[in-house]
Parts: sequence; structure tokens; C-alpha cells
Amino acid sequence: MNPTDPALQVLIDRVQSARAAGAQLCIHGGGTKDFYGEVPQGEKLDTRVLEGISSYEPTELVVTARCGTSLAQLESTLAEKGQCLPFEPPHFAAGSTVGGMVAAGLSGPSRAAVGAVRDHVLGATLLNGQGEVLSFGGQVMKNVAGYDVSRLLAGSMGTLGVILEVSLKVLPVAPASATLRFGMAQARALEQLNIWAGQPLPLNASAWWDGTLLVRLRGAMAAVRSAIDSMGGELIEPGNALPFWSGLRHQDDEFFRKALAAVEAGGTLWRLALPQTAPPLALSGEQLIEWGGAQRWLCSAIPAAQVRNAVAQAGGHATIFRSNDKSAGAFAPLKSPLDRIHRELKKSFDPAGVFNPGRLYPGL
Repeated sequence: MNPTDPALQVLIDRVQSARAAGAQLCIHGGGTKDFYGEVPQGEKLDTRVLEGISSYEPTELVVTARCGTSLAQLESTLAEKGQCLPFEPPHFAAGSTVGGMVAAGLSGPSRAAVGAVRDHVLGATLLNGQGEVLSFGGQVMKNVAGYDVSRLLAGSMGTLGVILEVSLKVLPVAPASATLRFGMAQARALEQLNIWAGQPLPLNASAWWDGTLLVRLRGAMAAVRSAIDSMGGELIEPGNALPFWSGLRHQDDEFFRKALAAVEAGGTLWRLALPQTAPPLALSGEQLIEWGGAQRWLCSAIPAAQVRNAVAQAGGHATIFRSNDKSAGAFAPLKSPLDRIHRELKKSFDPAGVFNPGRLYPGL
């Protein structure tokens, strides 16, 4: 990144001024994820002044983009070369940016098969709380020595600094894709998904809701055809399957529309992270299950402590994804060693507490 870039200098000046004045800044791109985490605080620092694709090497499967670059623009550029961001980051709404994608660290339906956002971050350039520009990683997979800071930024919610630029590993669009539908109760669906996970099948995504399990296959044409024959189920027409997976990815399908209405009425949409083999949870409310059972969405009005206790007993943790009441904390409370690590990292990158105060945890 060119240190004399006027747009970069604007951000550096804002950070240095805020630090000198003891002010706090709220890092802001498209604002499509303002609902996620704790309530944003501080003066808005708009990252969209720094936009554009810095470099793209289709033959090397690497793209480098600035933080304010539209995610839609990046994916359109990749699509022209038959490539994609395989982890399917959700947009939620128009205006989603590359910096926000990495800072939130959220992945779509294919995450269990291809990895998360952090698994595709090769390198990053960061503006820390002292107004310094730091670079980590690079543009190839085998370049990490010591602590992998570039991947640490994924999911940091902007608490460590402004993600100025990232290099991402991209992949070719799969040559074949198919969706199968099965009528199954939740317990049976979880059992079947774990059976399939142990077989050489091109499983790419799964979703169970309201007695129906959908499975997406992706890969070589022969592998997809063979899986269709061996798995059975009802083959769904692409014209119906594509809108479903897109709606699941961007959370504008029927389940999430109902969840949003329930949130407005006082309910909570929970994001539950569990072992794939965890049995069904005895919690009242609507549930949607993804990632072979590892990610479960729960829309319910039951107390936060009850949800978190049940999920913890099953070996996972629970995040309040959408709610008008986050008094219980958006993210599951950290145990003492992890809390100390979080606070030491914050102190190292942002000693004056300039960026996104309390966005992950109160007081952080």
C-alpha cells in the first residue's frame, strides 16, 4: 500500500487526532453489520475513502483489495474470471465492504466444507491505534512465521485497528452443483449428516429446518452425479435451489424473515456454535441447522442464561446475533485466560482504546 496515498493519509490523520484528544472512533464501512455485536460507539470513521482492487492474479488465485471496496464489486470481478470467495460471506444488504467482511468474520453455507473467512486471509495491512501502518502475511499460503496476525483480524470487529487492505485466496467456481431434499426429523437429519461426513462425497452445504433437510453438492461433474445416485433424495431444480442458498447466505429467506419479525416482538435470534455430533437441543423456539450440525440458529424468547447453559453443556457457545436486548452480552463471556489474551492484544494494537470501544465485550 502506498504510504503517500491521500485517502490513507485522511485515515491516519483522523486516528492520530482522536488519540491525541482522547476520543474514540467507530470504524464504519457500509454499515450492514451494525446490528452484530455490542452497540457501536464513537465518532464514525468511514473506511470507504479507501476503495478499489489493488491487484488480482487469477492464475495465482489471489486478490488484494482495500477495505472500503464493495463486496459486490469484488465478487463481480472474480466472477468474470470464473472464480469466487468460496466461504460465501453474507452481504445482509447493499453496501457491504471487504473490510467489514473480514472484521465480522462471518461465513455462509459452505463454511464447513471450504473453511472460514480467516482461512482465506493471506495477508493484511492494518492501521493501529497509534496511527502506524503495519503489514502482516503476504500473498501466498506458506509465508507465516510466528503469530498469524492477519488471520487474527478476522472476527476482531475492528477492535484492534482499521483493516486497510487484505489479500485473499480465491477459488474457481465448481464445475457442477446439485441440491437434494429429504424429509427428516432433526435427530435423524443430524445423524445422517454425520454419516455422510465420513464418506467421500462432495458435500458443500446443508440446511435443516421444519422437518426438511437440504444438501448441496459441489465439485467435479462425475463426483456430483455419483453422489446423487448414492444419496437418494429429491433432486431440486437449480432455479429453485439457487434462491434458497442465496437467501440462507444473506439471511433474507423465510426462516430469517420470521426471525426478524420475532426480534421486533421481543425475541432473540441466537447463533449457536456446537460440535457437529451434538444431539438436538431441548430449547423452545424455531431452529435452523447448518454446517452439518455445527451452526444452529435459534429464534426464541427464553432467558439468555438458559440458552447459554444448555449450549455449554453440549460443548458449544451461544451468541446473541439479533436482539433489541443485549444486556446479557452479545458474545458468550470469556473465561479468565481468554479474557486476558483479548485485553493484552487490545493493549498491544490500540493502547489508547481508540477503536470500536466495547464492540466485542464491555470495557474492551
